[in-house]
Amino acid sequence: MSHRRPTRRQLLVGAAAASVLFPTPTIARSVRPVTRIGGPAFGTRWNLTIRLGADAELLAGVVSDIVEHVDRLMSPWRADSVISDFNRHQDTGWMQVGDEIARVMNSGQAVHHQSGGAFDVAVGPLVARYGFGPIQAAPPPAEAAFSVSEDALAKSHPSLTADLCGVAKGYALDQIVHAISRLGEKDFVLDLGGEISTRGLHPDGRGWQVAVEDPRPFTAGAAEIVALADMSIATSGDRLNAYAIGNRRFSHVIDPLKAAPVDAATASVSVIAASGMVADAWATALMAAGADGPAVAERNGIDALFLLREGERLSRVSVGRFDQHLA
Repeated sequence: MSHRRPTRRQLLVGAAAASVLFPTPTIARSVRPVTRIGGPAFGTRWNLTIRLGADAELLAGVVSDIVEHVDRLMSPWRADSVISDFNRHQDTGWMQVGDEIARVMNSGQAVHHQSGGAFDVAVGPLVARYGFGPIQAAPPPAEAAFSVSEDALAKSHPSLTADLCGVAKGYALDQIVHAISRLGEKDFVLDLGGEISTRGLHPDGRGWQVAVEDPRPFTAGAAEIVALADMSIATSGDRLNAYAIGNRRFSHVIDPLKAAPVDAATASVSVIAASGMVADAWATALMAAGADGPAVAERNGIDALFLLREGERLSRVSVGRFDQHLA
């Protein structure tokens, strides 16, 4: 890949941004008829596979409304988003942001502590420094921190900013799945920019199957096939959202502890969890952890698959119960 800097994207982006920016699970094909609908979301697309006869117009409206809602709350690419307003907030008092942002922030903060700092919602200025994000701000002191209430945020230093991209798309995935389920739909697969949740069964009567894509650039095909039953899977990697200068590859995944793009043999990390928000945050955290990723996953009981570069080949490290989900 050339060292040309990536194009600026205008919507909520993070571990998965414009188009497909990392190895993405995709829905397995079936001979049985199903309805497939989709649309734009967060600089990429959403795709729903559901029973034939489902109300496609109604479902598309539900998904689009939730995508727009979460984007308006949490996108750092939008000057009019609530999180952008908070980032411009230059004092340390409480600011009302609503219970949804508070919930997502709490989830991100929990993974931050559990991962030993590998996941960090304050990473936005570093992401921007390497050409992957919009948050132009001075790095805050290392001890700067957020406070979270039921519906408000506060920062201990005026320059502290929040980038929820590593967890907000997973939150949106969960909200869409819940909304579709409330409409009475029990059997479907939702792919939101490469993060996938399944519910129920395929029309054939079997579980849904998704593929974890081979993370090597210019290499097509699946690295693994996963049978996903009422669970979510998220993948973080550097297949597309990266650039090279000389022999150094610069990934969009930032190691907050080194204040630089992750530099390791890890090509991608896939995480399976009950919640899309949890899978999203942990896939980012474990990718950012580099060579320490498997140990961090094992310590926290995370079901994860690490695909590692060994020259032109890939090797795999499976942690927790990930292999129990293989088809």
